[in-house]
Amino acid sequence: MKNKPAHYASAKINKLSMDAESIECSLGNHLVYSISKDPITATDRDWFYSAAYAARERLTEHWIKTMRSYYEQDAKRVYYLSMEFLMGRTLMNAVLNTGCEENFKKAMAGLGLDAERIREQEFDAALGNGGLGRLAACFLDSMATLGIPGYGYGIRYEYGMFNQHIENGYQVEHPDNWLRYGNPWEFPRPEMLYQVKFNGRVVNYADEQGNPRFHWVDTDDVMAMAYDYPIPGYDTETVNNMRLWAAKASRDFDLRYFNEGNYIKAVEDKNESENLSKVLYPDDTTEMGRELRLKQQYFFVCASLQDILVRHHKHHDGFDTLPDKVAIQLNDTHPSIAIAELMRIMVDLHNVDWDHAWDITTRTFAYTNHTLMPEALETWPVELFEKILPRHLQIIYEINHRFLKEVMHRYPDDPGLWARLSIIDETHGRRIRMAHLAIVGSHKVNGVAELHTQLMKDTIFADFQRMWPHKIINMTNGITPRRWLNQANPGLSALISRHIGRGWLKNLSQLRRLVPLADDAEFRAEFAQVKRDNKLRLAKVIEQRLHIQVDPDSMFDVQIKRIHEYKRQLLNVLHVITLYNRLRAGGDCVPRTVIFAGKAAPGYLQAKRIIKLINDVADIINNDPAVADRLKVVFIPNYDVSNAELIVPAANLSEQISTAGTEASGTGNMKLSLNGALTIGTLDGANIEIRQEVGPENFFIFGLTTDEVSRLWAAGYNPWDYYHADAELRQALDMINHGYFSPDDRERFRPIFDALTQGGDPYLLLADYASYIACQQSVEALYRESDAWTRKSILNVAHMGKFSSDRTISDYASQIWGAQPISVPAD
Repeated sequence: MKNKPAHYASAKINKLSMDAESIECSLGNHLVYSISKDPITATDRDWFYSAAYAARERLTEHWIKTMRSYYEQDAKRVYYLSMEFLMGRTLMNAVLNTGCEENFKKAMAGLGLDAERIREQEFDAALGNGGLGRLAACFLDSMATLGIPGYGYGIRYEYGMFNQHIENGYQVEHPDNWLRYGNPWEFPRPEMLYQVKFNGRVVNYADEQGNPRFHWVDTDDVMAMAYDYPIPGYDTETVNNMRLWAAKASRDFDLRYFNEGNYIKAVEDKNESENLSKVLYPDDTTEMGRELRLKQQYFFVCASLQDILVRHHKHHDGFDTLPDKVAIQLNDTHPSIAIAELMRIMVDLHNVDWDHAWDITTRTFAYTNHTLMPEALETWPVELFEKILPRHLQIIYEINHRFLKEVMHRYPDDPGLWARLSIIDETHGRRIRMAHLAIVGSHKVNGVAELHTQLMKDTIFADFQRMWPHKIINMTNGITPRRWLNQANPGLSALISRHIGRGWLKNLSQLRRLVPLADDAEFRAEFAQVKRDNKLRLAKVIEQRLHIQVDPDSMFDVQIKRIHEYKRQLLNVLHVITLYNRLRAGGDCVPRTVIFAGKAAPGYLQAKRIIKLINDVADIINNDPAVADRLKVVFIPNYDVSNAELIVPAANLSEQISTAGTEASGTGNMKLSLNGALTIGTLDGANIEIRQEVGPENFFIFGLTTDEVSRLWAAGYNPWDYYHADAELRQALDMINHGYFSPDDRERFRPIFDALTQGGDPYLLLADYASYIACQQSVEALYRESDAWTRKSILNVAHMGKFSSDRTISDYASQIWGAQPISVPAD
């Protein structure tokens, strides 16, 4: 390690107190001196920004101290590279984690402010699409809480995940201008500016020793500017950093064009450059959209690696110590170009020998896989790579050449294996398999649930498992209990803490102490009341936003996740229609409110059609007097973290009904179970482990297993057999097909019917329908026994300790990163 400076400069500052009086003073000072507003004219938004600045300045003291501690202790740092960070709102998370929630509320009350109304002024930081980005946010929280020196790296999208509006039942996307009023949590770092190159050509030459060298020239350059966000741990001095990159033009505009009066041309390059960080996941159905996506991936990876190396080289010469001091985790394949980029930096810019550079690279990187579906594994056309990243294409070719030499040496008589393992797919127009690059270039590859990891070994990456039997390991996902119980469900959090203390917030396994309380009638009554209060809150929001009245005593049956055929919202809809038909025929059912929420990718037409079907079914059922209030269907628009914090605590039943073998893990299943919802689900993803933990008797399981799915396909699955054999299924499908729910356009949903019948029903909805309907009847029977239902709900909460992201991060730190917690000294 290089010598540290002889001393640190120390400015004189006044330490900020956490008491209510000091916070109230901070609120007033920031309103006047930061917002420049008189309390008489201040709006709720002005007060929110004052509160955010008051909280931020308290975090900053610990943040600076944390970063200094990492340097002083020469800590091994973990860098989490992710295209998505679905952070949600920050204010309440910050005050809860720093332990000053009550004092903030007292301070606001002292100023005559409504803390809840002020909190609602904050925009969600929706820099992610769903589970992938929310997992990344949970991991940052846990790294800070555990004292792991962890940094998140991503993109500061000017527009996050689109705002979903429902207009006439259809999803309509609107820009998510989350930065409209500025972001009080970010610290711009204009001095942290890195050059990122695109396009151009590669010049080959020999150096003085005759070694081949490569120079990437005639490039189009963009600058990456850093924005930092403090990530506080819970009840600790540690505050880690998330650094997001915004694209800036290498020059503001061409003055020559400006002086000639061509103002549009003058700023054209600037605008084009800054489009790189404009929007999360541009539509990739066009050539321009695909090019922008690839550029985004390289943009943030290139800037992040430069930043990582600058930090490393402050105290360490060369690259030899990099794997000992740096761990880089690739969250899915989006950042996997980092492997080729690190090789380029070492080989081209620092003349490191290839074999030595490759050894350093593979010991530095690890890769998390999030999908089992081959069609979802990211690939890029060679021609596109050659145009945008010509030197990286050469490096990938060289990596592949050397890798395949090793494969051929070990398996000389298996050319089929060579082709399957190759980073370059020659069967679909020559494409780069980014997952293969990530596996070859990493020392560990992990799945995110036990079943997912086993299926990775047995199916999509079976050849790599044969090549490297110990490289693929499991890291079951987790969620942070600070956000998903303490913050989202304060009533339940307070009830738990009154009975077992607050230790569970940092050690979720302590929830097992609730098990005896499941047999305590008084505790069950309190627990049930908390759930009903949460349902009343959600019912009020549904009425305010959607003008639908729902019965808070009905079963809140919840499916909240991205709209996708494999997640099988359609199977849920078929059950709703079946219940509807039974009620119309004079049958009876437990009053049920079926709640959907989720976004469809803008270019995914079938998913958007499913949203329209849900809303059309809701329109018919909710307005049919024959059903009355026994069945209601609600689609809550614009599902995001804040909406999840409303829905999750109110759920009675959690729908986790993907086709077995398609969901990698799921984390929504964990959030809902942690908040006392019972799960109806298939043996898929983390459902299996949740069921093991909470007990089969406290979990509703249905449907084909992964082995049964394989056997059914092998035997020749014909959805028509199920259509003709089941009268209720046939009735429900015919109603969809013949326009019962779309009288204004009876052909509207024929594509859905066709996909489930003539299209072969790729996700086996018809095969699982009868099992699902029967399981739902078991759900109804238990819900009628309210005390028994509450007991099982408590046992679900009590057995969710395994699914804390703290446990997940501890496993990553010990088994993949080799990172140790660092103690940040208290004042």
